[in-house]
Amino acid sequence: MDDWSVSKEIKKLASEGPQSALERKLINEYLQKKGYRIDDLQVLPKEEAKQLLKEASSYASLKLAEVEARAKFRKSISGPS
Repeated sequence: MDDWSVSKEIKKLASEGPQSALERKLINEYLQKKGYRIDDLQVLPKEEAKQLLKEASSYASLKLAEVEARAKFRKSISGPS
């Protein structure tokens, strides 16, 4: 029996931490750009929902890395404190 569900997968993807709220927001943003909401994934075929979540997770990871890189860059150009 496969115990996969969208809500469990979202919890795994957007793990707890200082950026988890932003990560969930970015996942939702990606899905909206594709014309979906989180709730819509429950009715999609499991493989399609998994693929969308995988893409959304990659999108969120890239955006979070971009935010972190910008923060480090700003800190480096502002000099030592």
